[in-house]
Amino acid sequence: MTNLYKGTIEVLNPSVKVADTKVKLNCGINMPVIGFGTYTIRGPRIIHNAIDAALAAGYRSFDTASSYGNEEDIGVALKELLPKYNLKRTDIFVTSKLAPKDQGSDLVYDAVVRSLNHLGFSYLDLYLIHWPGVHGVDISSKENKKLRKESWKGLEDLYKAGKLKAIGVSNYTARHFQEVLAHATVRPAVNQVEYHIYYRHPEDLYKICSESGTLLQAYSSLGGNGIKDVLADATVKKIADELSVQPAQILLRWSLQTGFGVIPKSVNPERIKSNIDLDFLLSDEQLKALNSIQHRQKFSWNPDTIV
Repeated sequence: MTNLYKGTIEVLNPSVKVADTKVKLNCGINMPVIGFGTYTIRGPRIIHNAIDAALAAGYRSFDTASSYGNEEDIGVALKELLPKYNLKRTDIFVTSKLAPKDQGSDLVYDAVVRSLNHLGFSYLDLYLIHWPGVHGVDISSKENKKLRKESWKGLEDLYKAGKLKAIGVSNYTARHFQEVLAHATVRPAVNQVEYHIYYRHPEDLYKICSESGTLLQAYSSLGGNGIKDVLADATVKKIADELSVQPAQILLRWSLQTGFGVIPKSVNPERIKSNIDLDFLLSDEQLKALNSIQHRQKFSWNPDTIV
């Protein structure tokens, strides 16, 4: 990884708990370096219990998306649970995302309003274009570029109106990202991408995000689509034993120490708690060992196929 990109590296401080650590985005607002992911978590009771455990453990950032189908249940759970922890809406950071079916100037405004209504909020802290492709449009069609551009303009308008405190993208390669910068009046604050010890990114993505002051945020840090090979990796397990922590904690701490925000998900209260218990330090030697892992495996979709 290029030395230019710093991301979360510069805000990690041994005297501050990771749960309380925030990074200032390029739009000026602060975002927790660790959030609670909610992909595939559905059902009112399951969501309520998971968010209850997350708030108890210290999570103050929650990541959802229109396409997850759980915004409404998350909104209800937060409304019910925030008073339990003496918290207000302004004490938490909530992210949602524009679904591929809602790309384009005709749909983006209604999509954001729908997410706000589902969550019961008057604003979102961060809103991302979920995917560079558009539902129903061939991956090789230039219509993808046109609708992406329209979508970004729509998000800029909602950002300037105060409905979105920060805007960004997800699954954008350097090529997609450069395209946004060519017409943007507001730079993306975040680019949320797949990232783990088995999947890194080309240098050009780190470089362009560094130059635009954009934070890279990792998903699938612990594996994806039911594949948990990273948790069983021999190097990861060895370092976990050395530090008397879980392999998942090693993977998450590695992401933070290489500059990426993280959004682990779980419905198990013990794992929810351990995933945010990251107040240990990977030594230079341990980081080098993790960075030297050669195996490459992608768990999620490949945005590089999208024009």
